[in-house]
Amino acid sequence: MSKQQGIVAPIPRRDPIVALTEDYVHTLSQVLTQLDGNEVKQLVSTLLDMKAKGGTLYLCGNGGSAANAIHLANDFTFGVHPQGDALKVEALAANSSVLTCLGNDIGYDNIFAHQLKVKASKHDVLLVLSGSGNSGNIIRAIEQAQLLGMHTVGILGFDGGKAKPLVDQAFHFSIQDMQISEDTQVVIGHILMKALYQELNHG
Repeated sequence: MSKQQGIVAPIPRRDPIVALTEDYVHTLSQVLTQLDGNEVKQLVSTLLDMKAKGGTLYLCGNGGSAANAIHLANDFTFGVHPQGDALKVEALAANSSVLTCLGNDIGYDNIFAHQLKVKASKHDVLLVLSGSGNSGNIIRAIEQAQLLGMHTVGILGFDGGKAKPLVDQAFHFSIQDMQISEDTQVVIGHILMKALYQELNHG
């Protein structure tokens, strides 16, 4: 064997950023296969029933999930029916004055629950967005919604946390990754927006 023939070509090294991108897209794609269209259909029906009864959709979350809640409130206010026959919706994390007042005076765990106590009624729906499902203010919000007779829904990651057995309907994605958990919130929200648009404009 010649020296030329004995040389083993080095294995090409994956660029770390390219690898990260490809792995992230693959993981997100796999996680989304857990989404059941019948569960989405059920939630669309719940929201249309809420609308017919004059109810309001309340959304809440922390950090990136809070931003997603505000984003989706926009979509449900305008995107589902640009002419104005949309959902009544409020993101409970949107008012910084209210959040800092409640956090300072009665504790961070109560920043969403107290707003529901003041504003919400039995014809309303609570949608919680939580990666872990364990945040104290999310659990308290669900408990307050239950006291009011509201329908509760959660979009959850990791193992679903304490929130999973508490909510009436759980969209649980078993993934140990906060960023992908937050991605699933927006994906479901956008599917809901398109489905509601379809029902309200062409149903």
